[in-house]
Amino acid sequence: MAPPLLLLQDVRLDIGGEPLLDGAELAVAARDRLCLVGRNGSGKSTLLKIAAGMVEPDGGTRFLQPSTTIRYLPQEPDLSGFNTTLAFVEAGLASGDDPHRARLLLEALGLTGDEAASRLSGGESRRAALARVLAPEPDILLLDEPTNHLDLVAIEALESMLGELRSAIVLISHDRRFLETLSRATVWLDRGTTRRLDRGFADFETWRDAVLEEEERDRHKLDRQIAREEDWLRYGVTARRKRNQGRLRALNDLRRDRREARARQPTGSVTMSTQEARQSGKLVIEAEEIVKSYDHRPIVRALSIRIERGDRIGIVGPNGAGKTTLVNLLTDVLSPDSGEVRLGANVELATLDQRRESLDPEATVAEVLTDGRGDTVIVGGEARHVVGYMKDFLFRPDQARAPVKALSGGERGRLMLARALARPSNLLVLDEPTNDLDLETLDLLQEMLADLPGTLILVSHDRDFLDRIVTATLASDGDGEWTLYAGGYSDMVAQRGHGIGGRARPDTGRDRSAPKEDTTPKPRAKSKQRLSFNDQHALKTLPGRIAELTKDVRRHEETLADPDLYARDPDAFAGATKALTTAQESLAEAEDEWLRIELLRESIEET
Repeated sequence: MAPPLLLLQDVRLDIGGEPLLDGAELAVAARDRLCLVGRNGSGKSTLLKIAAGMVEPDGGTRFLQPSTTIRYLPQEPDLSGFNTTLAFVEAGLASGDDPHRARLLLEALGLTGDEAASRLSGGESRRAALARVLAPEPDILLLDEPTNHLDLVAIEALESMLGELRSAIVLISHDRRFLETLSRATVWLDRGTTRRLDRGFADFETWRDAVLEEEERDRHKLDRQIAREEDWLRYGVTARRKRNQGRLRALNDLRRDRREARARQPTGSVTMSTQEARQSGKLVIEAEEIVKSYDHRPIVRALSIRIERGDRIGIVGPNGAGKTTLVNLLTDVLSPDSGEVRLGANVELATLDQRRESLDPEATVAEVLTDGRGDTVIVGGEARHVVGYMKDFLFRPDQARAPVKALSGGERGRLMLARALARPSNLLVLDEPTNDLDLETLDLLQEMLADLPGTLILVSHDRDFLDRIVTATLASDGDGEWTLYAGGYSDMVAQRGHGIGGRARPDTGRDRSAPKEDTTPKPRAKSKQRLSFNDQHALKTLPGRIAELTKDVRRHEETLADPDLYARDPDAFAGATKALTTAQESLAEAEDEWLRIELLRESIEET
């Protein structure tokens, strides 16, 4: 194994008297591709800053091979003091670095170098910061959320650049596809310590779950051992007191181990559920030939689309393509220049906006969730105390009175989700919901959306999230043109032959002045060609569930076949009878559901 260029050992750091890092380690060798993963607030960014030499830990050692160069990309780049993006990038070059790489990388990332540094958007600032750390070609690159505020075009371009670099890379990101593409080893920061897996992120979650399951088994064994020792202490022989005192000390040691194990248990999980409104009509949104332009620049050009109950539509395109404008047009928040948008019956809308702008920075967390009315939130038709609901989204009780401006980006994202999901809706519109969310929260959000009973419109740059959630993808073709494709992002790429940042198909010679034939597929046509995500999943899993339920029914029937059971044990007879009834009902429901989906599948294939 190659000697490390950078080595952190036994790193410890306390924040406010609480240990954030407690024996964390990190080793980076030449050309390593490491991803650093962990929950929001686990200390990933802090560990990366310690690696960069920007933060001094309370304990531990940091070793850097002489002459090794490091560049660090922060989450929030600071371009103050520079007139242009080119000046900012050039300031990061050392003597001997190629000065031409500054402008070359800026252009590759979609900038010219002449942009005023004081007037950049979040995405432009991120591109300039990326060019600054990439231009010197350092030995080690430390990247903290490099895809934040980037569109799909820039993300795919960045993937290509990093894949070709000779630098070692340590990467923090919530973009699962990005991590899977680039990483070859994974460092998991959990409860202050690190574990390393010498495989990429694609294998991480299976490994992590196995580690947590082993910890749970160890805790269970420890609990059983303590129970045995406590039983001995109460009822055991009292002779040979010296030996007994030693055993008592051993019991106290076990209890201490259990307290420490519980203190090291993973933090709680986000619990998500939607507040379902009354069912909408079959038609949710119908748009006919809608057009929208700003300053003679077309945003939407003659788009016709029909969205029905249960559809999950993903909207993708580069920054500036008009994705948010399109959503506002479809939800009747914004009027088109021409054409018509019609909402169906009983449509109740809940939204999560991209910039979290609807959060009052001075309002408290409790006021945001309750709209300033009392201390209760109505979730699932039941009144819940706001503090209990906050805990579902990993907020501490003392944060109920904290102002929004005191929250981190991840906490603001969770707060927006909590508010959106608490509102009754049958049409959920999520504009970049994955921003600032950790991977575990993204998994839970994905599971919740997969079971969503209503309709979903999702704007996202997260390719993996789109693939897992949506059943149709509405993609920007540029110049106000939008095309709908069946399936997720990968399905769209397969159908059109390129991603959002790829080259368009060659022109076929069609006269653009002639009336354009409307070849845009409609979600309604999609639903005749493709089972929904839930139905596809159910078709795969229901046969196994039916087999298990059949076994349960037979087992309970065999139990009740004993003629002496009732006389011998009436409670067991009653329990077996109830269990048999429940299993029979569940089996009937599963068989009916499988039959419904199978008939639907056959109908689709015939169509």
